Amino acid sequence: MSMKNDRSAEHIRRSAERMKQARNSPGASPLRGLGAFGIVGWSVAVPTVGGAFLGLWLNRVAPQEFSWPIALILGGVVVGAIISWSWINKEGPDQKGDEQ
Repeated sequence: MSMKNDRSAEHIRRSAERMKQARNSPGASPLRGLGAFGIVGWSVAVPTVGGAFLGLWLNRVAPQEFSWPIALILGGVVVGAIISWSWINKEGPDQKGDEQ
């Protein structure tokens, strides 16, 4: 009976080690790429749409010769691209070792 308990304890130990290893070093997943794509999309879309609404409001409050919505939409795209670029650099693989 103790032999059966020893096998069970060994099985549990190996299973726990596999789970710990999987948690510490997750492999590449297609869902991770899809999530990154979504985050990049939202980081461009939110400032762009925010710029459009702010521009529409500024057109009523402080009209100018130029179009506030167009200017702020372009500004939102630039801000979103900067946010996306910084997020990708932070989350992406470390490329520094490959340059040398």
